[in-house]
Amino acid sequence: MGIVKCCREQVVAVSLDTPAVDVARIMGEKNVGSVVVISGDNRPAGILTDRDLAVRVMAQEKNPGEVRAKEVMTRDVITFQDSMGIYEAIRKMTDEGIRRMPVVDDAGKLIGIVTMDDIIRMLGEEMAIIAKNIEKQSPPIPV
Repeated sequence: MGIVKCCREQVVAVSLDTPAVDVARIMGEKNVGSVVVISGDNRPAGILTDRDLAVRVMAQEKNPGEVRAKEVMTRDVITFQDSMGIYEAIRKMTDEGIRRMPVVDDAGKLIGIVTMDDIIRMLGEEMAIIAKNIEKQSPPIPV
């Protein structure tokens, strides 16, 4: 199964020049812990998390109205190709120690995002289907 099957297509994204205070406001409104920072051509340039805002803006007493997303985002964002398999994605996230990755098409443009939570949810649903199949084919458990 390709990773695109379990990615979220509604990605919360901001531009490189979005003020940190607006990023925090957007995160609150959308109830997310991260945003993808995109360039003008809709390519992921970085990821900015609520932790980044706390550590790189608030803890350093920077003015969140003056600091821009590009100044505090995590650069060198690791992305998934939309054709990547689910197990390959799990391995890559584990190896890189990350919990969320933008999904891009062959041209490198943002088309979705996948999180460890999404993968766990999808695997749980798959396990439930397998359990139902096993239950149907097994003798009844005496009560």
